[in-house]
Amino acid sequence: MFDKLFGRKPQATGPGLATVRNVTIGRTLVLDPLAWRRLGDDASFRLDRDTLEITAQGLIKLDTGGYVHRFYTDDHLMFQAVSEDRDGAGADDFTLFIPWRSLYPASGQDKRIWNDRLQEPVWREDDLPPFQRYWFSEDEGRQPPVTFWEEIWQDRDSAAPASRIFQSCMLYSRALGDEGQELLLALSMEPDGGELTHETMVGVPLSMGEFSA
Repeated sequence: MFDKLFGRKPQATGPGLATVRNVTIGRTLVLDPLAWRRLGDDASFRLDRDTLEITAQGLIKLDTGGYVHRFYTDDHLMFQAVSEDRDGAGADDFTLFIPWRSLYPASGQDKRIWNDRLQEPVWREDDLPPFQRYWFSEDEGRQPPVTFWEEIWQDRDSAAPASRIFQSCMLYSRALGDEGQELLLALSMEPDGGELTHETMVGVPLSMGEFSA
């Protein structure tokens, strides 16, 4: 349906890569600021520009089926698209995340505390309001985080990814206004051969009409 509406199909740009709704490394992503301004003054998400230069691209194959395509700027903003196919065809779930906090765990206890937090139905930060777990209801109690490897490309013509990162994550959300929604993504990230970090990102869902490239 989307191919007929927009007159194009996602084209492969290199081994393992895809162009998803015309977004890939080297392209400029143009956003509609109303996507976050309509959330009002209570929103934690803030962004002072509406164009993003995509300089890196990630690909995740989910164990449950489907793929996650991630597109990054130099300052670690992340545009994400979810599709059933590796080439990004039919992608219909889009989100934009900004980094909120990045920490290096100082001890094994820090790692255990973070892993415990990833299983909780509510995420709490001192400088953020509470976020309710998105992937499971609160009634389901503690749940293990989702785990996966992400392959990262920095050159759209490269035959192989520049790096691989093992991640454990959980997605949270909170309602704003009548129909608004703000997201929080909590992750542990361990690059292959690199140091483990604990990341918190705040985001907003995007409709297909709220971005272009």
